[in-house]
Amino acid sequence: MRSFESVVKLIAMGAVAVLASTSCTVAQQGGKYWVPNEQSATHRASDVRKSERPRATAETRKRSAFARMHNPATPKGKEHHLILQVNSNDPAAMNLTLNNATNVSDYYKGLGEKVKIEVVTFGPGLHMLREDTSPVKARIEEMALSSPDVSFKACGNTQEKMQKAENKSIPILKQADVVKSGVVRVMELQEKGWSYVKP
Repeated sequence: MRSFESVVKLIAMGAVAVLASTSCTVAQQGGKYWVPNEQSATHRASDVRKSERPRATAETRKRSAFARMHNPATPKGKEHHLILQVNSNDPAAMNLTLNNATNVSDYYKGLGEKVKIEVVTFGPGLHMLREDTSPVKARIEEMALSSPDVSFKACGNTQEKMQKAENKSIPILKQADVVKSGVVRVMELQEKGWSYVKP
């Protein structure tokens, strides 16, 4: 029985040591796990000296969640690059892709930085850029005017296969360019350092 109690004590001491070291590390890095609100504070605000209160600048309070994630080490004037891949004929996925493109574009505009976003479609995802079947045609037309940093690429291989299968010409939206292979396009951009996201 004593050995069981010893094991339990050792485990408890180890857990306390881990929590204490984690708290110290977070405190050294300036982070917080939890900040009490007015209702949960156990003492009055007047009891805390003003010099001990954490100060947040107006700039910090105004920054969005995206801006807080921004790496300040990124040099000003750097151009960011993002590939968004669509390979399913799912209107929800297509709309999510356009939402992602808009959010990223707006984020970097807010920082005063440049970004290039390329939406690459292939396989069933080509329906996103088909003139005759796109469920997001109006949004793409609008984005082409409002977000020139977003471009659209349609897979030529998929277009050819659809033309054979449907025995008709497959028109692509005028806002999109046809590339030989959508997959190869994604690979080539990644090899150049572009970030890749498949919504």
